[in-house]
Amino acid sequence: MKTNFDINDFAEFCRTNRPAYHEHYYAMYSSWWDAITTEPNLMVIPLDDHMVHRGDGLFETVKCVNGVVYNMHAHLERLENGARAIALKMPWSRADIQRIMGDVLRAGGRRDALIRIFISRGPGGHSANPYECPAPLLFVLAIRLPPPFMTASPAGARVGVSTVPGKPGLFAQVKSVNYLPNVMMKKQAVDTGVDFMLGFDPQGHMTELPTENFGIVTPARVLRVPKPDHILLGTTMQRVMELAREQLVPAGILAGVEEADVPREELEQAAEMLVFGTTPHVTAVTEFAGRPVGDGKPGPVWRELSRIFEADQNNPAMRTEIWT
Repeated sequence: MKTNFDINDFAEFCRTNRPAYHEHYYAMYSSWWDAITTEPNLMVIPLDDHMVHRGDGLFETVKCVNGVVYNMHAHLERLENGARAIALKMPWSRADIQRIMGDVLRAGGRRDALIRIFISRGPGGHSANPYECPAPLLFVLAIRLPPPFMTASPAGARVGVSTVPGKPGLFAQVKSVNYLPNVMMKKQAVDTGVDFMLGFDPQGHMTELPTENFGIVTPARVLRVPKPDHILLGTTMQRVMELAREQLVPAGILAGVEEADVPREELEQAAEMLVFGTTPHVTAVTEFAGRPVGDGKPGPVWRELSRIFEADQNNPAMRTEIWT
């Protein structure tokens, strides 16, 4: 072990440390430096940033396809709402963040990317006191964009039942970097060989997946999602619900769209189950807790929801071009 590691040693480390996963990291902006780097070894944040040692920070993930972000307004609005909820003052406007996103995308040289936006309380010490941080920091990262779930796995998703306690109230509703319960849910999914794990609140009502929202279609053709008490209101789920109310209910494909407490027994009777998320889009669940959902194949409501959601990707009102 070298005991006097310095900047020259770090430069040599950057030249020689080239793990395969670095191929997926395109570019990152840091307000700490007010600069963009395409060197993965420099895509770091200070250890005394409270986002690191206290989880005191927020993030958003947006998908950029051909230089265009879908539903940008909803993502940045949720980020601002989260900042207000935890009393974190953001010195960056939406226009600032969008400009930086475009700069990062171009620096990375990829028009298709997953863009992660982090707002931290900032560096300043190692206690839990947020007031020791002089100013927040902004990080914007462009990484590889994975395909939607159904593109990679057209047979649908397998979902298990998580034993990880869910987040209460505000901690579920704010998209903070406190994701340990989510991490443990994802670990359960991988360890048991399913795609996702579904959580439940203390009353036994369904909540959400590790990083996705969940809904069911009842035998009466009602699209039902959990009340917002114990979940993060996902931008994809909310937009799909809007589209379903506007198009599928008038067409008679759905009888209604609603938020409700959904107990485990109701899940067992569901005609269809659905996953919603920025990356997976709308995903059909074909197996739940080891049993087939419906006939074990993606259902008709999933097909219609997927159709209208994919069409909405080309809706000018929902598109923000950042590669200009």
